[in-house]
Formats: sequence, structure tokens, C-alpha cells
Amino acid sequence: MLLDTPSLYFRAFYGVPESVTSPDGMPVNAVRGLLDMIATLVRQHSPAQIVACMDADWRPAFRVAAIPSYKAHRVASGDEEEVPDTLAPQVPVIEEVLDALGIARVGVAGYEADDVIGTYATAAADAVDIVTGDRDLFQLVDDEKPCRALYTVRGIRNLQIIDEAFVREKYGIPGRAYADFATLRGDPSDGLPGVAGIGEKTAAALITRFGSLSALLAALDDGGADGFPAGARNKLAAARDYLEVAPAVVRVAHDVPVPDVDITLPAAPRDPERLVALSEKHGLDSPLNRLLAALA
Repeated sequence: MLLDTPSLYFRAFYGVPESVTSPDGMPVNAVRGLLDMIATLVRQHSPAQIVACMDADWRPAFRVAAIPSYKAHRVASGDEEEVPDTLAPQVPVIEEVLDALGIARVGVAGYEADDVIGTYATAAADAVDIVTGDRDLFQLVDDEKPCRALYTVRGIRNLQIIDEAFVREKYGIPGRAYADFATLRGDPSDGLPGVAGIGEKTAAALITRFGSLSALLAALDDGGADGFPAGARNKLAAARDYLEVAPAVVRVAHDVPVPDVDITLPAAPRDPERLVALSEKHGLDSPLNRLLAALA
């Protein structure tokens, strides 16, 4: 089980009232919400291994170099992400608690959590569940492995299971073609422009017709009109420079140098004394007890 941890703690932050605080008055809604999410996931899915994947770099230089608008609208200042003032102090607490529990926490300099997830998912010998609220990770679904996404759009207790059949039915594209489809369509939430004039339906028709973005570009370069919806060829030709660089931004990395850590689901906390101290300091007894019971 691979956790898109930033996606989950943002969801917890907005789903649990900020009135949930530690004894010193600091909001701990994201911390408590995330712990309860993990407890629910462990109870319902019983993973043998688990990794809390982190953003060591939320806006990697290689993506910004390719498309400068990548996540630019979410920059607070410099290289810092715009994060609610009451969430930012909770992230180090989340990291400390995960470490004391013994739940593997992995972030790699220069990469996003998505890239860590892509690397673990690709290398895994067994079935993989990716827990996320981010559609970008639909590109990793693979019925043969199997690898599926557990999508949190309806809540952690009502996860939407995303497999190749879902992708085909929802978007009208081959089950493993989501990255190519997203490249054409674009994603304003990430600052990805897509191809001007190419909407979701046309993007799906193009990927279905040609099978992949590389095959589509080869057909575009051949100069023929076969297979292109009316007007699409000119729109794609105008976006040729974008289509050269966008795949490196949209596709998650599969070769991140992840550290050699034990990702076995812990049955008991790695550092019980530290966990007790954190629990007392931040008022986490109830969610930690629920999670420890699930782990045991």
C-alpha cells in the first residue's frame, strides 16, 4: 500500500475541524485525521507492506524547466508552496509520529511523492494499492500486476477503486493511457496548459485512435490527415513544442533512488516511548489507540 501522504493530510486538514487542537492549543486536525485514515485503510485492506510517500520537492526543477507554469499558481514565495498557516506546523508532527510508529516514510530530494509512488509501484513484485486523491496517479493502474488506485474523492471509508476498466469507462481511452490523455487535455490545477482547443473528448478520441502520444506525434509528422478529427491536426501542430516536453512533466518517474528501508507494516510501534511523548504533547491518544489496534 502506497500512501500519497500530502494528498491525504490535505484532505484530513479540510475534513476535520481546526477546533481539534493539542493541549497547547495548536491545531492537530490534519494529524488526527491522517492517523484515522491509516487505521481505516489497515483494517479494511490488511496490507503486508506500507509506505507513506512524501514530497521532498513539491515542484521539481526538471518539471519547471520543461514547463515553467508547472504549479506556479501555488507558489507562496521563492520555492515554497502555499500551505495554510495552521497546516504547515502539523507536517513535522505527522513525520515524527509516523517514524515513531515504524511506518516507512519516504521522500527523495528532487522528486514528488508521485514519483516515489511510481518507483515503488513499478518495482513491486506483488499487488499494489495506491491511496490518493490525485487523478495523475491513474496512469499507474495495471491489471496484470495488479496495481490499482484507491481514490479518496468519496472519502476514505468509501474509496473508489480505479483499475483499467474504470479508466476505459470513465475516459474512453485504453486503460494504461491516462498520462498521454492528460498531456493532451492539460490540467489547470497543476498549471499544465494542454493543447489549445483540444478538450477531453477529442483527447480521448486521439489517444484511442493512435494508441499512444508517441504514435500520434509520428502520424502528425508524417503529414497525413488520416485519423485526425476536423481541425485537430492544426491545433496539435501549433502545440508541437509543448508536446515534446510535456510527457516528462506529466509522467511520474519510475527510477527514483529510494532508500533501502523496511516497508513491512509494523505490528507494534518502533519507538514506544517517543510515541507516548508525542501523543501526550499533541493530544493524540484516541487516534493512536485506534491505529495501534488496527496494526496489532
